[in-house]
Amino acid sequence: MAKKENREGVALQCTVCKNINYLTSKNKKTAEGKLELNKFCSKCNKTTLHKERKA
Repeated sequence: MAKKENREGVALQCTVCKNINYLTSKNKKTAEGKLELNKFCSKCNKTTLHKERKA
C-alpha cells in the first residue's frame, strides 16, 4: 500500500478567472515543478488551464 507521507495537498486554480476549483494531491518525490492540467471551470463554463497552488 502507498505511504501517505509522500503525498502533498494542492489546490488547482483557473488561470482565466483565478477561481480555485479542485483540490488534489501529488507525490512530492516524483513530481517536479508545478502541476498544470486542463480542467472544466464552472465559473468560465469551459475547459481551461488550471495551475497548482498550495492548499
